[in-house]
Amino acid sequence: MARSISILGATGSVGRSTLALIEAAAPGAFTIEALVANRDVATLATQAKRFGARCAVVADPAAWGELKAALGGTGITLGAGPEAVAEAAARPADWTMAAIVGAAGLRSTLIALARGGTLALANKESLVCAAELVFAVAAEGGATLLPVDSEHNAIFQALNGEDAKGVERIILTASGGPFRNWEAERMARATPEQAVAHPVWSMGAKISVDSATMMNKGLELIEAARLFPVPAERIEVLVHPQSAVHGMVQFTDGSMIAQLGTPDMRTPIAHALAWPQRMQVAIPRLDLAALARLEFFAPDPVRFPALRLAREALQAGGGAPTILNAANEVAVARFLDRRLGFLDIATVVEETLAGLAAPRAEGLEAILALDSAAREAAATHAERRMLVT
Repeated sequence: MARSISILGATGSVGRSTLALIEAAAPGAFTIEALVANRDVATLATQAKRFGARCAVVADPAAWGELKAALGGTGITLGAGPEAVAEAAARPADWTMAAIVGAAGLRSTLIALARGGTLALANKESLVCAAELVFAVAAEGGATLLPVDSEHNAIFQALNGEDAKGVERIILTASGGPFRNWEAERMARATPEQAVAHPVWSMGAKISVDSATMMNKGLELIEAARLFPVPAERIEVLVHPQSAVHGMVQFTDGSMIAQLGTPDMRTPIAHALAWPQRMQVAIPRLDLAALARLEFFAPDPVRFPALRLAREALQAGGGAPTILNAANEVAVARFLDRRLGFLDIATVVEETLAGLAAPRAEGLEAILALDSAAREAAATHAERRMLVT
């Protein structure tokens, strides 16, 4: 029988890659239940018609008229706004891709988990902000949660069949981003165009900036601590410019298992889409002879303080990771709008963490309230450092 699929974040890079894999699969292997986008109506409409989606939703209520004009009369169920997103996430599907960027994806992730099935998690912020709630809802709904971030998917594969007691440490790899070899003075003048020009991966603007600051790896460190049975102090990060090794696990007998592959998100998505089997994917294979070398370096904590901030937030516990994530989202948005310098992103995050109490937030509404307070504080800190253009 065909597996029914919903994609939350269909028009982003992960959503598009997921649909490309579905299109290349055997005819009749998958059907599309729901596609959700933020406000890219043109792309969403094309996807919905091409894949025969039963439901198409935009999160932005202002895009309702455009969506209705594009898909009205097709028989596809349409919706716009937060409630429509929630209803789309609740529709019956065997497998859901959670790829809405940022904390905005938390509510729909929880709704999808509550109805059961398999959820492929590309929204790392859900675990950063609300891991206990996510796991509790998944358990209650009988859902299976699979990591899709390339690093966490790599660790998931490396741990397959292994006894958690034998794990000594987990190593996440980072490309180092476009500014890996830049001096601080040059980084201070970095533009949004330079920050999103990732040397290896093709990603959206926000995650590309996070890669440039290495906050992306900090968030992934927190996520790894939630996902895997290893204390945070035994989760490490190494800069690996070739991006061929996506994650490694070292065991107590000295053995190390690494997952390698070309830097293409279709690989971890395909692993989650076909799990517990594997599917044929037509992507370039990793050629180690052509690659010739694999390099690994310790990250520079002075030029890239985001890693330190993430680890401190993880150690502080409570709502600190929620504050970290919210402040970072605000600061990155200001940078992309040319209202904040690149190095000021981490400064705004640090100031926000220092200025807010971080009690443990119980339940979704409390988490969202803390997220909102952190955003307000971060906006205030960012205004003080606003660039004059």
